[in-house]
Amino acid sequence: MADHERRDGDLSRALARALRPVVRGEVAFDAGSRALVTMDASNYRRVPLGVVAPRDADDVAAALAVCRAHGVPVVPRGGGTSVAGQATGEGVVLDFTRHMNTLVRVDPEAHTAVVQPGLVLDGLRAAAAAHGLTFGPDPSTHGRCTLGGMIGNNACGSHSVAWGTTADNVCALEVLTYGGEHARLSRGTEGLPPRLADGLRALTAENLALLRTRFPRLPRRISGYALDALLPERGTDVARAFTGGEGTLGVVTEATVRLVEAPPARALVVLGYPDEGAAADAAPSLLPHGPLTVEGMATDLVGRVAGLPEGGAWLFAEVGGATPAEAADRAAALVRAARDGGPTGHLVLTEPGAQRALWRVREDAAGFATRLPDGGEAWPGWEDCAVPPERLGAYLRDFRALLGRYGLRGAPYGHFGDGCVHVRLDVDLLTSEGVRRYRRFSGDMADLVVAHGGSLSGEHGDGQARAELLPRMYGPQAVALFERFKDLWDPLGGLNPGMVVRPYPLDANLRFAVLPGKPVDVEFGYRDDGGDFGAAVRRCVGVAKCRQTTVDTGVMCPSYRVTGEERHSTRGRARLLHEMLAGEVVTGGWRSQEVREALDLCLACKGCRSDCPVGVDMATYKAEFLHHHYAGRVRPAAHYALGWLPLWLRAAAAVRAAPVLNAAARTPLAALAKRLGGLAADRTIPELPGEPFTRWWRARGPGRPAGDGVPVVLWPDTLTTHLSPETGRAAVAVLEDAGLRVIVPPRPVCCGLTWVSTGQLTRARAVLRRTLDVMAPALAAGLPVVGLEPSCTAALRTDLPELLPDDPRAARLAAAVRTFARTVEEYAPHWTPPRVGRPVAGQTHCHQHAVLGDAAERRLREKAGLTGPLSGGCCGLAGDFGFTRGHEEVSRACAEEQLLPSLRQAPEGAEILADGFSCRTQIGQLAGVRARHLAEVLAQALRERNDPAPPGRK
Repeated sequence: MADHERRDGDLSRALARALRPVVRGEVAFDAGSRALVTMDASNYRRVPLGVVAPRDADDVAAALAVCRAHGVPVVPRGGGTSVAGQATGEGVVLDFTRHMNTLVRVDPEAHTAVVQPGLVLDGLRAAAAAHGLTFGPDPSTHGRCTLGGMIGNNACGSHSVAWGTTADNVCALEVLTYGGEHARLSRGTEGLPPRLADGLRALTAENLALLRTRFPRLPRRISGYALDALLPERGTDVARAFTGGEGTLGVVTEATVRLVEAPPARALVVLGYPDEGAAADAAPSLLPHGPLTVEGMATDLVGRVAGLPEGGAWLFAEVGGATPAEAADRAAALVRAARDGGPTGHLVLTEPGAQRALWRVREDAAGFATRLPDGGEAWPGWEDCAVPPERLGAYLRDFRALLGRYGLRGAPYGHFGDGCVHVRLDVDLLTSEGVRRYRRFSGDMADLVVAHGGSLSGEHGDGQARAELLPRMYGPQAVALFERFKDLWDPLGGLNPGMVVRPYPLDANLRFAVLPGKPVDVEFGYRDDGGDFGAAVRRCVGVAKCRQTTVDTGVMCPSYRVTGEERHSTRGRARLLHEMLAGEVVTGGWRSQEVREALDLCLACKGCRSDCPVGVDMATYKAEFLHHHYAGRVRPAAHYALGWLPLWLRAAAAVRAAPVLNAAARTPLAALAKRLGGLAADRTIPELPGEPFTRWWRARGPGRPAGDGVPVVLWPDTLTTHLSPETGRAAVAVLEDAGLRVIVPPRPVCCGLTWVSTGQLTRARAVLRRTLDVMAPALAAGLPVVGLEPSCTAALRTDLPELLPDDPRAARLAAAVRTFARTVEEYAPHWTPPRVGRPVAGQTHCHQHAVLGDAAERRLREKAGLTGPLSGGCCGLAGDFGFTRGHEEVSRACAEEQLLPSLRQAPEGAEILADGFSCRTQIGQLAGVRARHLAEVLAQALRERNDPAPPGRK
C-alpha cells in the first residue's frame, strides 16, 4: 500500500469516527457509497473520502465542524446532474437528496416558497401549481434536479426568456460557511456576520469601476461570480451574488424563492428553417411578442421528427394565455411575426398531450446528444456557452467553422431566445494526444465566445470544464476580485476547492483516464459499442432520468422508485460498474460485492434500454456481471431453481408429474422446497396444467385448413407451453381465424432468458444454438415467428444476436420474430377482430415497452372495442425476481407503484389484460383477480360470435 493511500485510510477512519456521534443522518465511508458520487454528468471524476446525508441544518453545521477540524474539504451535492464537474469532490460530499428535501411552505399571496436544498424541482412545481403558480427556471432535468443544485449553478431552463434564471428568482438564502458562521442572504448586508458584511462593502466600494465595466449584461451570463449584483444601483443583492457560486462560498440549508403565475393555457408554435443559423437569426425577432420560450434544435440532433415542418432546424416558441383561445390567438400572432424570418413552415399545437410529446424530445436532448447518428460518443465541456441573442446566428456559423478546423462534430441545440447553445462534441478524451488537442480547442473556443461578447457558461456553471479560461472572458483584475470574494466567504478554502477560482486544469481528473486501456473480455457482443463493455458503461453520462419518479416517465427504474437509493438507479449501477472497471475505489473486479449488491435489486426489466436517453441496458450488464461473478463458483440456489426452469418443467411434463407436483405444492413440502430453492416463502408456486401446449398441439393435428394463408411459426415458449397453455391454444384459434397457417416447431425451442437473467451465459448460448438448429428450416423459408410471451420475444430480438453475433441465423431469427398483435396486423391486415366492447385495465409488459413496442397491441385492442390504457411501470415480479427470496418487499412495492392502483380504479366489468405471464401471476397473487392475454380475450369473443348463446340462456 502506498503512503498516500495509508494516510487517506487513516484520515477516512478518523473522520468517520468523529462524524458518527454528532451527525444524526447517514455517515457512509464504504467503497460503494463513495463510488456512487465520484462523478456527476460531466467528464470529470473525483474520489471523496466519504458521504454525509444530513437531516437538518444542525447536522450540516456538525459535519462542517468535523471536516474543518481535520482540514478536509466539503462539497454540497444535489441531484448530481451538473455537467462541468462541480458536484464531485475529494473530501466529504454532503448529499441533500436523502433527508433535506422538504417543501417547507408555499405562500400563494406573497408568491414565494421556502424550500430545503434537496427538494426536487418538480416537487415545488407540483405544490405551486395548486395555486396557479410555478417556479420559473425549469432545466430539462426538472424531474430530478434539486433546488440547492439550481442555486449552486444558477440554473435556467427553457422559460428563462420570460421568467429569468434561478438568481432572478431567489429572495433569501440561509447559509452556513465552512468556518461555521450562519448568514441570511438577501438584499443588503443585514443578516451577515459583521466580518463578511464589512468585507463585501469594502470589496464593492473599492472596485466600482471594474464592477460596472467588466461584467457584460447578458441574459445568460453564468460564468464566474455575479459580483456586479453587489453594486448599490442593483440593491447590493448578496443573495444574487451568491447564487451560481457552485458550492464554493457557503452551504445553503434553506431558500426562499419567488413564484410566478403560470398561464392557464399554452400553445406551442414550431417554426421550420433551412438550418440552425437561419433559426438563430430569426429567434430575436420573436422576443418582442412575449413568448415564454424560444428553443432551437436541428436535424443532426434528433433527425426528422414526424409531423414537424419541413426544414433542417426548428424553433419551438411557447406562448400563454388566460384561455385556450387567447393562447391560440397569441400563437397565430407569433406565426405572422415570424414570416419575415423566412421559415420553411410552421405548426401550432394547442393540445397539451401533443405539446408534452414534443417537449419530451427537447428535454431528452442532453442524452441524445451524447451519441451521434453513427453511434460515435460525444461529451460535454462546451455544453452551454451563451452570446447576445442577436449574435447567435453569426456565432453558430463561426462555431461550425471552428469545429471543422479541428475535425470535430456536434449537434447544437438550446435556448436560442437567450443566445445559449448546448452542444456535446466527439472529442477524443481517451488518449493523451486527444486530450492535448481538446485543450487547444478549448482555448480557441473560449476566444470565439468572448469575441462575440458572450459567456463561457450560459447555464451550468464553469466547474472544472471552463473555470481555467475565465481570465480570457473577464481579464486578470476581475478574476483576482473573484479570488478575493471567495476568500471572504471561505478563508480556509474548504468548500469545493478547484472550482471557479484557483481552478483545476480543464484536462485533469478526467473520468476516462482510470478505465482499462483495452476492452475487457465479455460474453455479449455489444455491437452498438464496438464490442467494448467499457464503452457500454460509458453510455451513462449522468443526466439521471432514471431518478425521475413521476408516473409518466415509462418503466425506468422500478427498484429506485421503491427504495429511493442511488445505488438502485440505472445511473448508480452504471457508476459502480465504471468504478469496478477502474479498480481504485471498487476493488475485486467481477467479484465485487458492491456491484453484486446493487444489481441484486435490478429487475432486469430493460426499461432503461428505451427510457434512458442514451440506451443504457442494465439488464444486459447485470447478466454479464453475474456470469463473471459466479464463474467457477457455487451460485445462489435460485439460479438453479429458476434459471434452469425450462429444464425442470420439460422434465415434469415428460413424466406427466403435474398432478403429483400440484398436490405436493399444497403440503408442508412446498415450504421446504422453496427454502431449498432460494424462493420467497410467501409466494404461491404456480399450478402446472395437465396438458402442456405442445402436447395439445401434437394431439390436435394440423388444425383446420387455412387456404392460402401465410404460414407463421408460433413460438412455444416455456411459460406458455408449461404454465399457460390456454394462451397458446387461444393464439392458434385467433391466428387461424385471421386466415394464417400456424406451424409449431417439431422439437423444444427456448429463448434462453432464464439462463441469461441469472448470468448463466455459457448455458444460454448452448440452448440458443440448439434452438437455431430446430428453427433452421423455418428461417431458410423466411417465415415470420410469432411470440406470445413478451419477455421471450424480446430475448430473441436482443439477447440472441448479442450472444451469438457470429451466427447469421441469430440475426435472421431476431428479425423474423413478431408480437402476436403485430403478426395479425402485418400478415392479416384485412381481418376484422371480434367485437368485445369492454373497458380494460392491466399491465403493458416492461419488455414489450422497452424492446418491442405496443403500438400494434393498442390498435388491435381498439378494433376489438377494448377501451382505455393499460398501466405503465413494472409489475414487480419480472420473471425470477419476485420469486427469489429477499425480493418480496421490493416486488410488492413495485406493483403498488402503478399496477395495483390501476386495478383498484378499474371500471366495473373491465377486462384485465396482461400479455406477460409474470404480470398475470403478480396480478393474480396480489390483486386476487385473473388477468388474460389479449389472445385469450379475442379467442373467447370468437367462440361467442361463432356459437352465440341460444335465447333465454343469458
